[in-house]
Amino acid sequence: MKKIFRNAIVRRPCAEMVEGITSANLGKPDYKKALEQHHNYTRVLADCGLNVTVLQPDNRFPDSCFIEDVALCTPNCAVITNPGAESRNGEKTGMRPILLEFYKNMGEIKYPGTLDAGDVMMVGSHYYIGLSERTNHAGADQLIAILERYELTGSTVPLKKMLHLKTGLSYLEGNNLLVTGEFVEMKEFEKFNRIFVDEKDSYSANSLWVNGNVLVPKGFPETLKKIEKAGYSVIEVDVSEFQKLDGGLSCLSLRF
Repeated sequence: MKKIFRNAIVRRPCAEMVEGITSANLGKPDYKKALEQHHNYTRVLADCGLNVTVLQPDNRFPDSCFIEDVALCTPNCAVITNPGAESRNGEKTGMRPILLEFYKNMGEIKYPGTLDAGDVMMVGSHYYIGLSERTNHAGADQLIAILERYELTGSTVPLKKMLHLKTGLSYLEGNNLLVTGEFVEMKEFEKFNRIFVDEKDSYSANSLWVNGNVLVPKGFPETLKKIEKAGYSVIEVDVSEFQKLDGGLSCLSLRF
């Protein structure tokens, strides 16, 4: 394996999550069920060999369990983002002291730049950055400058339909890439061994490689079989209550 994650940071959902941002039209989350699912997700990360830091709920921000968006953790540096949704922007507050426990090198995205790290996909030392409603050119340019400062690279990918870049893409290591929707025809990704996810199963395109295992959302047997066929050990994880808030497996943790 080219990369081994050692740590993860998660934030427990707050009761206010039932009022989180959504376009899914799947109804409101069941908070008790969401807590159970989050606990299981955390356990799976630990079973994959990660030391998991669990942050307490932050009831000021209904979407704060989707901690991936507020920071980018690379092998060389951590970057505090500047989330593009106004109701989520304050989630970044307090992340610096948490990340300083793990990193010496830190960067930060500042206005007029906005950036959600759900728009950032790591492939080796290169980072693909989606330009979306949440991540703008100024934010992407700032991130690329920070990455280059620490001997990493970045490039931008325009989005037309997806909420985030990783809504429709997941890099599984070994040059294998889960792909769905608007990314299927993009030339930027032709060099990968693409595993195509059917539109009806598009939610499962956000699966998560962790130390040789691939976490797949429960309820998508066709995607699961394709990933198994590619040679991976697969772990099915139920995140139905987070799907109701447009959140996927990668959204729920920082991994590094």
